[in-house]
Amino acid sequence: MPTTNDAKPLTLADIAKLAGVSRSAASRALDRRSPVGGERADRVRAIAAAHGYVPNSRAANLRRQRTGLIGVVVPRLTDTVMAMLYEAIVDECTTRGCQATVVTTDDDPRAELERGRALLDQRVDGFIVTTARTDGADPFLLELRDRGIPYALALRTDGESPSALGDDELGGYLATGHLIEAGHERIAFVGGAPYASSSQGRHAGYLRAMTDAGLTVSPELVHETDFSMRAGVRTGNLLLALADPPTAVFTANDSLAVGLISAALRAGLRVPEDLSLVGYNDTPIAAHLATPLTSLAVPFHEIAADAVSLLLDGPDASSGPVLRRAPRLVPRGSVHLRGTEG
Repeated sequence: MPTTNDAKPLTLADIAKLAGVSRSAASRALDRRSPVGGERADRVRAIAAAHGYVPNSRAANLRRQRTGLIGVVVPRLTDTVMAMLYEAIVDECTTRGCQATVVTTDDDPRAELERGRALLDQRVDGFIVTTARTDGADPFLLELRDRGIPYALALRTDGESPSALGDDELGGYLATGHLIEAGHERIAFVGGAPYASSSQGRHAGYLRAMTDAGLTVSPELVHETDFSMRAGVRTGNLLLALADPPTAVFTANDSLAVGLISAALRAGLRVPEDLSLVGYNDTPIAAHLATPLTSLAVPFHEIAADAVSLLLDGPDASSGPVLRRAPRLVPRGSVHLRGTEG
């Protein structure tokens, strides 16, 4: 059990564990601006006092002159994934006694900087950003760091900031492994934006699963595009026009998979008999297609809670600045078991 004599100081997570409460409950109990009452809150404060707990300075700075408003930056709300995540962030902010407001950027760094600054003019307490890039073209995050404004990333990471993510490599491995177990060998991967860590991780999982199975990855079967249905149609047309087309495709999100399905049907192919598909994110449309789509379910509410916690409480020393949540494979009708024909 950690004590004030330990070399490593107590964290908020330690206090919560000792008190037998959640991290968010411990944070609310220790918020001097608006302390909560009750037996559990009293227990948290007593344990913190007994162990000489010093609140995270990042969280303390955030609480000073708070407006209770959290800025959320997303590429677009027409993207079902971003809409689902934003709703989950709103729910978590409500639980934590604050409010969320959103701007969209269309994944354009210039628009992100302009609209992010507009939120700063509204005196938001900090940001949750879902538009992080790994190509260095992210001036808004640089400005937040330079100005000492608290922020956390969600769904994507830039490799250095506090981030709440799904385990994208694991998801890619599970998706591709499912197709391999169904007897497929010529499996394509259609990724999203190449600067998005989410697509990069899913690609890495695909490659690892193929390598572990001893299967060759042909360059013509791997495509990087964007996350849209239109990109799925366009890439599907390219894949299906190959002299030796794939029998299965893993896509980096469900929208791409829907586009692939459209391309296959227009080409006179059947799903899954002629082309098997696995999507990602398990958006509501996946279960309601004519052939329900196998997909990877991402725990958006847990990721949202992690992002809000990273913003309000700072990273936990025991888990580090990047929190990952495991996705879950949801098998449906879009994967054909090869060798069962006739």
